[in-house]
Amino acid sequence: MTLSEENYLKAIYHLEKQYKEGVPTNAIAEEMETKASSVTDMIKKLSGKKVLTHKKYQGARLTEKGLLHAKAVIRKHRLWESFLVEKLNFKWDEVHEVAEQLEHIKSEKLIRELDRFLGYPKTDPHGDPIPDEEGNIQVQEKELLSQLEVGERGICVGVRDSSAAFLQYLDKYGISLGKELAVLHKEAYDESMVVELDGKKITISNQGASNLYLKQK
Repeated sequence: MTLSEENYLKAIYHLEKQYKEGVPTNAIAEEMETKASSVTDMIKKLSGKKVLTHKKYQGARLTEKGLLHAKAVIRKHRLWESFLVEKLNFKWDEVHEVAEQLEHIKSEKLIRELDRFLGYPKTDPHGDPIPDEEGNIQVQEKELLSQLEVGERGICVGVRDSSAAFLQYLDKYGISLGKELAVLHKEAYDESMVVELDGKKITISNQGASNLYLKQK
């Protein structure tokens, strides 16, 4: 698999969560920031390698072989993010682009040893689950902060948006994984929320609350 082919598999894997019957060519093109004609060419290549299937008017779906390969790339990406944060003192908003490069390293032994060195982490610095060597993913019960009602509380376990801008937004308020948030008020007008964090009251926009995962206490 080339770097470009692996990026397509990873993109289709994530898009399959939105498109249950098949991922449309235009959706893949938007995700990959390329032309639909380029996606069509790549789909033909990947179909030939038996890592995806494509049906007209339905879209692309990963085969079992393609699914395992996509999970392997995601596993490497998330392990490298964990390494960069835990061992090299990167901030959680600095690691994505570096991990995008490191995820294409082919050595299986290196990734196994990296996993062992890190103590077999189950989640990355953004709270996303890390697939194990067989592609198994441990699913964690969680819900968005925006779904909680006044009086409810939970522990921050992940982010829906892992962009640097959103992570920096959370840093500004001192919100990170493991922090406890309690909902004190929900504004009817714009659905912003007043929450308690470390004994202080802070206001979070609806967009922010809709991108922050909590596990209810």
